[in-house]
Amino acid sequence: MASSPAATPAATHDMLRTRRSVPPIQLDGPGPSAEELDGWLAIAARVPDHGKLAPWRFLVIEGEARHRLGAIIADTHAKDFPDADEKRLDQERRRLAHAPLVVAIVSRAGPHIKIPEWEQVLSAGAVCMNFVVAANAAGYATAWLTEWFAYDRRVLDALGLEPSERIAGFIHVGRAREVPSDRPRPDLAQIVTRL
Repeated sequence: MASSPAATPAATHDMLRTRRSVPPIQLDGPGPSAEELDGWLAIAARVPDHGKLAPWRFLVIEGEARHRLGAIIADTHAKDFPDADEKRLDQERRRLAHAPLVVAIVSRAGPHIKIPEWEQVLSAGAVCMNFVVAANAAGYATAWLTEWFAYDRRVLDALGLEPSERIAGFIHVGRAREVPSDRPRPDLAQIVTRL
């Protein structure tokens, strides 16, 4: 069976070599179809997972949910900063509304008799990256972010997270209006040690 050009190692390497985050404010629709999204979620879940714990889960945030959760984020910010002006509150309100789709990866890492919690956390990070790569390979742009509200218990409660759960990332997905210029990347000579 012949593979498609997008599936060739050279095309995959080129995509990974040039992959670039795009700020959510520069992402537009249309977003992915339900079928595309389900495919990416399946790809994201195919990560190293010592013990087959699936120590992560997904929250799909699209449509009106982006605005409803944005209102919660803005209200939470206003409680902490009562002097915040309307411009700032509008920025908070729109945190999840720029891209047509946001997927939150929730880490369910916790104590286990055999599987270190650290390995479970790393697995959640791998889920985030698999999801980003799947979306990018399909021609969409992404931004993997957390922001302050990923660490605010009031917002996490509104998202339905259990007390032991944490946000590994909010992945914003859309079509890039423009791709920012690349940022400096690490010099391999500074980060590689050969033993």
